[in-house]
Amino acid sequence: MSTRSDRRTRVTVLVALGANVVIAAAKAVGGLAVASPALLSEAAHSVADSMNEVFLLAALRRSRRPPDRRHPFGYGKERFFWSLLAAVGIFVMGGCFSFYQGVEALRGGGAEDLGGYVAGLVVLGVALLAEGGSLLRALYQVRKQGGAGSGLRDPALRTVVAEDGTAVLGVTLAAAGMVLHMVTGQVVWEAAASFAIGALLVYVAYRLGRDARAQLVGEAADPEASERIRALLRAQPEIDSVEALFTMKTGLDTALVAARVDLAPGMDSERVEDVAVRIKQSIADVVPEAEQIFLDVTDHRAPEAREAWESPAATGERGGA
Repeated sequence: MSTRSDRRTRVTVLVALGANVVIAAAKAVGGLAVASPALLSEAAHSVADSMNEVFLLAALRRSRRPPDRRHPFGYGKERFFWSLLAAVGIFVMGGCFSFYQGVEALRGGGAEDLGGYVAGLVVLGVALLAEGGSLLRALYQVRKQGGAGSGLRDPALRTVVAEDGTAVLGVTLAAAGMVLHMVTGQVVWEAAASFAIGALLVYVAYRLGRDARAQLVGEAADPEASERIRALLRAQPEIDSVEALFTMKTGLDTALVAARVDLAPGMDSERVEDVAVRIKQSIADVVPEAEQIFLDVTDHRAPEAREAWESPAATGERGGA
């Protein structure tokens, strides 16, 4: 993903952060003033979203650091780590607090004076507009970056879309619970809204956390990219067979490629090295995200050919050829 895309994502995250900070304060004040469990649940939701956007800003900055001695494959996976923290934040600060508010509402009976609920509903109306605007901004960027398939590869952008979409639905649930409480006088409606908001946040946190976990533990590159690499290797006249092909995402738009191949007989060491360099460059051209490419030959090859195949010029990071 380009630096320009990162800048657009940063703007999207900042828009969401600004909206959530203001909304969280308004919801908290309104919820405390009228003792509305649904409104307080939504306040906790917005606080969690605000903290998560701080995590996402850290992810955008730290994941672009260049490789160094301690991290030779770079810091691309920082993007996934901070996204995992954001998922945990949604679960703990948003989901658990919403369940707590629902339980407290059932135990305590809720507010006796519902006069302030009109102001609370106004707060939720403003929040709906702000969250909707932030969601539209995020969806616009997704479309600019290639639609749901490509645009949502970025965990930072995916988290913002999930948070804003959940926020719009959460505000709607909270408003419905408050209105039904006002009409019926039964706090159970607000408790139900709090439980629904909590369940929604836990589900979103689970989905985001599952995706981040898969990428942190070493998820393979896109299957289509792997098939392109395999087809390219099989098409080389110097390769008899592809014994194994391994790929792993090392960042949002970078991957490691390792292939074990059986070479055709009769090549001298110098030709083997030239072939390896050419194949490595071909892989980099076909799959631009292949930042590190390693080629290995099966053991039955002649020792001198194997040594040439594994030389620094024939294997290692892209650009070394």
